[in-house]
Amino acid sequence: ECPLCLLPQPPEAFPSLASCSHRSCWACLQQYLSLAVSESRVPVSCPHCPAALQPSDVHRLLPEPALRDKYEEFLLRRLLVADPGTRWCPAPDCSYAVFAHGCAECPRLTCGREGCGTEFCYHCRQPWHPDGPCAPVPPTPSLATPTAQLAQPEELAHGEALAQAEAEDIKVCPRCSAFIMKINDGSCNRMNCTVCGCLFCWLCLQEISDVHFLSPSGCTFWGKRPWSRTRRILWQLGMVLGAPMVISLAAGVAVPVITIGIPIYMGRKVLAGGPASRRSSLSGCQQCLSVTSSVLLSLFVSPIITALTVGVGVPLVLTYVYGTVVLSLCR
Repeated sequence: ECPLCLLPQPPEAFPSLASCSHRSCWACLQQYLSLAVSESRVPVSCPHCPAALQPSDVHRLLPEPALRDKYEEFLLRRLLVADPGTRWCPAPDCSYAVFAHGCAECPRLTCGREGCGTEFCYHCRQPWHPDGPCAPVPPTPSLATPTAQLAQPEELAHGEALAQAEAEDIKVCPRCSAFIMKINDGSCNRMNCTVCGCLFCWLCLQEISDVHFLSPSGCTFWGKRPWSRTRRILWQLGMVLGAPMVISLAAGVAVPVITIGIPIYMGRKVLAGGPASRRSSLSGCQQCLSVTSSVLLSLFVSPIITALTVGVGVPLVLTYVYGTVVLSLCR
């Protein structure tokens, strides 16, 4: 049975993959790959695990030659986007890449695509400007049309608000400058660029690690805006001043709960566990002995678990509060 479509299939309908041991039928894999490549989600991972599919498997499974060519183009683009010396031709309908290593002192570049030959600047990546310095990146064109500029002030304000809302929904990847849109559906602020694979925060537009939202940066995992500086400083001061009391309270609650709760849980689990026929075959003394032995073993193990939890957790929390948080306050 295919785990994707849940239909029974013959064994020859399940192709093997070089990246992992998961199996799905040909039809599901082809549909999955076609959708992933059309959405530029390259490299493509296995539908069951994060392992990236090998290009040989992708070429074997993709049904259309156009999709295979698009897959190769997206792989090449991701490789070139990660190269800091690569520049893309700014001419319309031209996606040619120019390798421009060591061109900072001589910034005039020429597109090598046949029939293009556009000249552009290495620094600002705009058409070549021999008579002046690099111009700043032009702002996003206004949504207002020439006729809309004759509207009433309140209508202009409404239009500007809509434009600002749309600008907040579309941002630029901090690594490859690709435009990325985030749907305002309450999703998290941990973004992954499908072009270059950059993992960044939607609020501060900085490349992040997995602990970015745990750091005192003001960026929240679900929020729409970062915290203000005043709120962030007050929160950090509260953590520094209140950490000893909170840690003592948490340890005072966790120690008896773990020490007493584990034996109670194990005793109830052993008493209620197993099939009814097996429990009925045991005498009352045997059941009592089984429960007593599990409780005694838990009483021996639970202090060790408590010591490890407190001995590891408390130093980690203290290191974070009086290390990371204090350094953030000093900055």
